[in-house]
Amino acid sequence: MEKSFIQWKKQCLNKLDLSKKGSVDEGIEHVVSLLNSCEEYFTTSSCSGRIILIDGAPESSDVQKQNCVWLFVSHQKCTSDDLMSALAGCCGDAVLKFEPFVLHLQCRRLEDAQLMAVRSTHGLEVPLSHDGKLLVQQEYIAFLTQVANQKMEENRRRIHRFYQNLQSALLTEKCQRLQIKDPLSLQQLQDPPHAEKTEKETEEEKEKEERKKTSVYKRRRKRERHQPDCSHGDGDSSVPDLDDCLDLFT
Repeated sequence: MEKSFIQWKKQCLNKLDLSKKGSVDEGIEHVVSLLNSCEEYFTTSSCSGRIILIDGAPESSDVQKQNCVWLFVSHQKCTSDDLMSALAGCCGDAVLKFEPFVLHLQCRRLEDAQLMAVRSTHGLEVPLSHDGKLLVQQEYIAFLTQVANQKMEENRRRIHRFYQNLQSALLTEKCQRLQIKDPLSLQQLQDPPHAEKTEKETEEEKEKEERKKTSVYKRRRKRERHQPDCSHGDGDSSVPDLDDCLDLFT
């Protein structure tokens, strides 16, 4: 089972992205990267949240069917003009939807899956046309655009909170596995204080250098005290003591 999970993860992360966009949404890329960096998880699909306008067949109320037409899609805020322009190409039952961010994960164990219980309920789904005929006024579409954009903004905040909580949960889980109660201790183990260690070593080197200098002065002083008096004449031939010489520099 362990080997199978590792193989599944490798195959999934290396295969081509077959989604309509063809890549991970920028707004959720950091979350996907964090999860895929963990040994216990890998993502199978994701969406950062989107505003979409779908044109479905008039005889069917199922807007999720594969033969429906995507008139408009955006992972950012949009304008009412964007939606009105897209509705010009409608010939069936157009539905405006906002879908919040979603993640699909493969987990190594059942305990890991319990960590990933994520739900969101701030979606939006409103029919706008029937048989190609617009059912609402442009004012109402402008109002719906405002509502969808507000939901997109709230969606971004939820992604941010989710990412922070996910980081905390993963760190706590790692602490428990390593039997470390304080997450800060784990962080210190992961990021040792190189800078503090370097400063300490620098101070020790300075102290050693000062001790060397003091030792040199003492040996020089001792040698000069034992040198024979080789001076001649009647003048003062006394040799100044080393301490007296050092006083000149203090």
